[in-house]
Amino acid sequence: MMATTDNAIVIDAPMDLVWEMTNDVESWPRLFSEYAAAEILRRDGDTIRFRLTLHPDEDGKVWSWVSERTPDPVTRTVRARRIETGPFTFMNLHWQYRQADAGVEMRWRQEFEVRSGLPFGDREMAQRLNTNTRREMARIKELVEKAAADRGVGPR
Repeated sequence: MMATTDNAIVIDAPMDLVWEMTNDVESWPRLFSEYAAAEILRRDGDTIRFRLTLHPDEDGKVWSWVSERTPDPVTRTVRARRIETGPFTFMNLHWQYRQADAGVEMRWRQEFEVRSGLPFGDREMAQRLNTNTRREMARIKELVEKAAADRGVGPR
């Protein structure tokens, strides 16, 4: 059975800056608190294949996987999917950026299904993903808004 998460945040910064910072995969270890490394494996047109590595968990285990993403600057959307799915039978992501009155609304939708036989299911994974996504979005908002202030550029 497929599960989804849908989270959004409004960032008080210009669209071009939000787009640039959040789509620069190489910088994600500085932008996201959970990533220790982001390694670009291949570029094919606008599509990027990359490996993300998390910081070690409380048991010292390091988690890593390969994903692929294709940004579309014309529609301000990104389609992504995990290639190495880990605990998922599939994981697809859709990012949307929309101009809003207070800045740029950045929305992340995740569609996934957890493999059977694991000690957790779709509902528990959705709760975990929502918690992590909201934390990371708040961090990104803070960092992008700081970058906008440092550059002396206002929202929109």
